[in-house]
Amino acid sequence: MAALERRELGSTGLMLSCLGFGASPLGNVFGHVSHADALAAVRLALQLGINFFDTSPYYGGTVSETVLGNCLHELNVPREDIVVSTKCGRYVDGFDFSAERVTRSIDESLARLKLDYVDILHCHDIEFGSLDQIVNETIPALQQIKAAGKARFIGITGLPLGIFTYVLDRVPPGSVDVVLSYCHYSVNDSALVDLLPYLKSKGVGVISASPLAMGLLTDNGPPEWHPASSELKSACRAAVAHCKKKGKNISKISLQYSLMNEEISTVLVGMNSPKQVPRSSLHFLLYH
Repeated sequence: MAALERRELGSTGLMLSCLGFGASPLGNVFGHVSHADALAAVRLALQLGINFFDTSPYYGGTVSETVLGNCLHELNVPREDIVVSTKCGRYVDGFDFSAERVTRSIDESLARLKLDYVDILHCHDIEFGSLDQIVNETIPALQQIKAAGKARFIGITGLPLGIFTYVLDRVPPGSVDVVLSYCHYSVNDSALVDLLPYLKSKGVGVISASPLAMGLLTDNGPPEWHPASSELKSACRAAVAHCKKKGKNISKISLQYSLMNEEISTVLVGMNSPKQVPRSSLHFLLYH
């Protein structure tokens, strides 16, 4: 195992590799992934010191969970060596944050992952439901799941940063252990920084995802459906061109920027083959 930096996740006591394995691509959401490629990607990630793996039943309609579970099982990874998170509430057929559905969801996820428990169970993209339902029904149900030993810690995820303060200000202290924010800590958007003192005061750990802004900060650019404004897309294209002119890769620079704030415990990056496991950025962290 490489000496990749580990950071504590809030008050959980979990020590996460500062780079996390985002398993959504294992659900074939960006094209078919062979079992051999998936297995090789997970193996290489472990060899490089990545110990955090994140998935969801929404990714590929449960395929991501199944593939990740099969890979970890086939590699015979000791359970205590990895931190695994999955989600509930968002599915290919829509959103359902009811206590009944999330309670059933964790059992389904554990079966696919071939695990007895997950380290973190997130309520997935809560802005698409009623935040009051999340506070009054979903979080209490997740606490019951935690009490049953099926999840060690509870998290919430979403895009608008205001959802985190809304929920955390209304649930009992300690009810939510982690937040997962995406697209708000990268070279084009660092709004998450303003929320970090508040989250720290609550004892809540912070996970960041989409450091490449869902494709904006890549040579190939974002997909057509990307919701960014034309002005932002244009600015990012100009940044890509500037980096190329300097002989640099904007994706590597962007990932390194996102990894350098130690108040963010880990940064999730989607990986589906050994080529996508970002070794260059890991080397940067190991030797700088």
